Formats: sequence, C-alpha cells, structure tokens
Amino acid sequence: MTQFKEQQGFLTIAQNNESTDYLELAYLQAKSVKATQRINSYAVIVDEVTNKLITERHRQVIDYVIVLKQDDAQDDAWKLKNEWQVFSLTPFKETVKLESDLLLTRSIDHWWTAFRLRPMCFSHRCRDHRQEVIEETPYRKFFRDNGLPDLYNGLYYFRYTKETADFFALARKLFQNWTSITPSLIRAHGSKPTTDAVFALTAKILGEENYHVPTLDFVNFVHMKSGIQGWSDNQPWTDYAMIEQDQSRVRVNNINQLWPVHYHEKDINWNG
Repeated sequence: MTQFKEQQGFLTIAQNNESTDYLELAYLQAKSVKATQRINSYAVIVDEVTNKLITERHRQVIDYVIVLKQDDAQDDAWKLKNEWQVFSLTPFKETVKLESDLLLTRSIDHWWTAFRLRPMCFSHRCRDHRQEVIEETPYRKFFRDNGLPDLYNGLYYFRYTKETADFFALARKLFQNWTSITPSLIRAHGSKPTTDAVFALTAKILGEENYHVPTLDFVNFVHMKSGIQGWSDNQPWTDYAMIEQDQSRVRVNNINQLWPVHYHEKDINWNG
C-alpha cells in the first residue's frame, strides 16, 4: 500500500473551529511525543482550512500532514464524524491514535508489544490525577445503561487488517445513521454521536473482547474532567488544581503524571 510511509507512529485529527485551535494542540502533542518516545513519528489529519495555517514551526515536529478529501464534519462545530477515516489515511502500518488534547509524559514504547495482542486495542477505563484507576465515572451512564464496554477513543491502537477495516466500516455506518439508531438505545434520544459512543457500540456489535485486553490495566490515561477527580462540574478542573509543566513533565497538585494526560480544557497555556 502506497499509503504507508513507516511501520509505527502516532496520529491525531486537528480541525480548527471558532473556539479552539486544534492545530496548536496537535503541535504541543507532537512536541510531547518527540520528547518522550523512542518510536516518535507523528502525523496529523487536517481539513483544507486548517492546512493553510501550518507553518515551518509546525513542520519541525509534525512529520506528516494529511489533508481530508472528504469532510463529513464540515458543518459541525464539534468535528467527530471523520474519525472513521483514520484507517484509510494513516501513514503508518501500526498507529496509535490520540485525541489532540492529550500529552505524553513518559515513554510508552513498551505498550506497542501489548497493543499487538489485538488488531485494534482501546484504552480501557481511565485514571484520575492521583493515578488511580476509575472504575465508574459520572459521565458514562449511557454506556452502563446500554451495556457498552468502557472503552476510550482518547488513545487507541490499530494496524492494517481486515478486522480493523470492518470495524471502521461499521463505525462509519453508525455515524451516518445515528438518528435511526438512537430509538433503540437508552438515554440517546436527540443526542449527537460521540466517537466514544459510536466506537463502543461498534465493539459491542463485533465482539468487545476483540478490542481490548482486560489484563492490560495499564493501557489508559489520566482524564482530567472535574467529575472524574471528585470535583464539581460547575467549574473547570483548572480552578481546583495547581498545574506545573516542565518540558515533557506534568504535575497536578504536586503529583507527577506518569500516564498520558487528557487535559480536556483546551485553553491551558502549557508554555507558561
């Protein structure tokens, strides 16, 4: 396949909207990948508008820029509907896909061996800033009510196989036909499809055991949403915590963050 340039690498999608500069988030993420990983090739998928904003500063840390030919999220403020395209657009035979507001804080090179136990492997559950695994969050009632696996699309692995192709093909159909699916789901009336929900439903249909390994309890990340930390959602989590950042290192309330950090609040000034 001429699509592939390297064996392994990291990938994100960065489509700017009126409120968020996702390209800048991808740039910060690429810097964290370069600073912490031995396997550190990095690619970003952008739309035509975002592509025009890429400068030499970005290209110094971003190895591959892929421009969408088909933008299913063109009319959406929250651009999730292109996630199914990562399979056909990645320049890597093996890809770790990251949400753009996630920073790597130490090497996860050894995770690649664990990922290869499945053609596609999702992070499972999440952690709070104390590094504790959270078994149940206040944000996943939809998942519990519908018996969906607790998978997170913030960090997942896939490689080029028929099983993975089938997964993304079904996910695409679910994204495109969500309104006809929601009547059969609990708490889904009037909702828009999130990537986590679509991917969890896809895994449920195809066999969730094929998309994560329960014994790999270290394959997850710190999710900084306030409710996961035991804080009120009335304020952003940054109002409750002291944040420090030094090159690749991140500390929250004086605790070193050893797992990748999904910081969620897009306006944090990580450069100080």
